[in-house]
Amino acid sequence: MSIPIRVQQLSKTFFDEGRGEVHAVREVSFECAAGEIFGLLGANGAGKTTTLRILATILKPTSGTASVMGHDVLEEPEAVRRQLGFSSSTTALYPRLTARETLDFFARINGCPPHQVKARVDYLIERFGIGDYASARVDKLSQGMKQKVALARTVAHDPPVLIFDEPTVGLDVLNAVEMQKVIAEFRAEGKAIIFSTHIMSEAEKLCDRIAIVHRGRIHACDTLAGLRAATGEHYLENIFIKSATAAAAASPGEP
Repeated sequence: MSIPIRVQQLSKTFFDEGRGEVHAVREVSFECAAGEIFGLLGANGAGKTTTLRILATILKPTSGTASVMGHDVLEEPEAVRRQLGFSSSTTALYPRLTARETLDFFARINGCPPHQVKARVDYLIERFGIGDYASARVDKLSQGMKQKVALARTVAHDPPVLIFDEPTVGLDVLNAVEMQKVIAEFRAEGKAIIFSTHIMSEAEKLCDRIAIVHRGRIHACDTLAGLRAATGEHYLENIFIKSATAAAAASPGEP
C-alpha cells in the first residue's frame, strides 16, 4: 500500500528584517500511514505550523519534497488540496453564513458531486451534533459550536488525509475531549492524520507515533513506548524536555 503522506528533507527559510534569515523548518522527514495519527509535538515557534502549511500547499518549501496521496505539493497543488482537509484553532468561517450554508459551500468547492451534497451536509450536521444550530449564523454560535462547524467543514468532501494544527486551543475541557473523540473516530475510518499540538496529554492519548520538533528539526520520532525506552522517562512532558534540552546542547549556535 502506498503511504498517504511522505515528507523528505523538507526545509523552509524566511527572511525577516529584524532577525535576518529564519530557518523555520530544517530537513524534516517523516511518513504517515492510513489509519494512523502522527503527532508533531513542539513548543510555539518550533516549526510545526510551517510544516503543515507546506503540506496543505499554503506555503512553498525552500527545498525538499512532500506528497499527499502520491501528489507532489509543488507540482500538483490542486490535486493535493482535493485529497486533504486542514483544520486549526484559527480556521476561518464566514460569519454571515449559517452552519448549513457553510457545510454546503465547502462540500461544493471541494468537489463533492452536486447530487450528493445535501445528503452529505445532512450527515455532517447529525454526526457533529449541529442540528439545533444548523440555521443559525456562524457569528452567533459559541466557540465550541464554531469549532464543530469548522471540523465538519474540514471533512465536507470526505478526504483521505486530515491535518489538525492545534485544533483544541481555546476550547473548554468537554469540547476538547469531544474533539479528540471525533479525531480518533477518523483514524478508525482509515484516514491518515497529522496532529500538531503542544499539549502533552493530547499527544499521549491520540498519537500512534510522535515526532518531537525543536528549532525546525525533528529530534526524536517513535511510538510513546519507544520514546519512553529511549529516554528512560515515563511522562511525555519529561520526554519532551529531555529531547529539547539535548537538541539545544547539540547545536548551541544554531539560530
